[in-house]
Amino acid sequence: MVRGIRIAPTVAASTIHGELKDLANPARAAAVSRFFKTAPGQYGAGDHFLGIAVPVLRKLALKYQEVSPTVLTKLLDSRWHEERLLALLILIRQYARADAAGREAIYRLYISHTARINNWDLVDCSAEHIVGAHLRDGRRAELLRLARSKDLWERRIAMLATFHYVKRGEFDDTLLIARILRDDPHDLIHKAVGWMLREVGKRRRDVEEAFLQQHAKRMPRTMLRYAIEHFPARLRQRYLRMRSG
Repeated sequence: MVRGIRIAPTVAASTIHGELKDLANPARAAAVSRFFKTAPGQYGAGDHFLGIAVPVLRKLALKYQEVSPTVLTKLLDSRWHEERLLALLILIRQYARADAAGREAIYRLYISHTARINNWDLVDCSAEHIVGAHLRDGRRAELLRLARSKDLWERRIAMLATFHYVKRGEFDDTLLIARILRDDPHDLIHKAVGWMLREVGKRRRDVEEAFLQQHAKRMPRTMLRYAIEHFPARLRQRYLRMRSG
């Protein structure tokens, strides 16, 4: 039992799996499989979908918010994308209510399963709430390890985890990770970095522009476009010309 988390030990992973199978929508599953790029050679290759909408999964996360770490581990190991997403939504709820020992256990479970947090929606819904929140008061060097990982999803986790700090007006970690990932080859990292820079700019335009003055010329075009999306048109064009020059 994880201290600080109430557990419902009678709920088995098979029970949850059965409920999800009953909610499956094959037509929706086919559509989202294409959306999440599951064809051979694409970033989500080999993933499997049941076709369940996220609002439905959020309701199930509330229903099953007290399940045990054993059940959550089985869900994270599932071949079904929605089961992994449900596990993450539950972990977010549990993390928010746990004591220090419980939060540490949840963080370790998350970090030990990054290979199963293997699409952008899984990362984006969870990284700030578990990794960012857990490293807030120390151990932020762990973000550097994730940012330098060979694994695409760990690199995205590093970037998205810093959203937790951006929302609190703390930008140093975001800018540091953005510098590390500036030359990353993957489009999904370009989008993540640009998005976080844009969030910095929403709060402190001068901080974002100071970063762009140094790095815009070498940033991938997608990264830059995401970063300057909310700038006035003339300012966007100035940065785009800087990138092209």
